[in-house]
Amino acid sequence: MRTMRKALAEYVAVRRALGAQLREPAVTLRQFVAFVERQGAACITTDLALRWAMAPVDVQRATWARRLSQVRRFATWLHAHDPRTQISPVRILLGQRRRRQPHIFTDQEITRLMTAARQLALM
Repeated sequence: MRTMRKALAEYVAVRRALGAQLREPAVTLRQFVAFVERQGAACITTDLALRWAMAPVDVQRATWARRLSQVRRFATWLHAHDPRTQISPVRILLGQRRRRQPHIFTDQEITRLMTAARQLALM
């Protein structure tokens, strides 16, 4: 039985070989694996995944959902190698990103922007 850390390295290598860049998820999943190791767990459970995903308190629910989604994908892959791995239910943490209120340019801002653009064209 390989360690979860080695399994993660293999998972990232396979996903990258298939064309995924996996920059942020690779870092996030390393943090998750470290959390699992600190908990002394031998495999991923839904409870562990939820506790880890919801650990940051001052974030939007969408962040929790994204973190859990990344763990869920890894757990799905790992389950094929280790059937003890639990895969958390889909959409157990729902989260929607809050969009920023759009900025509507004033006439003065548009004039300044156009003037600056004309000056760039002359350079």
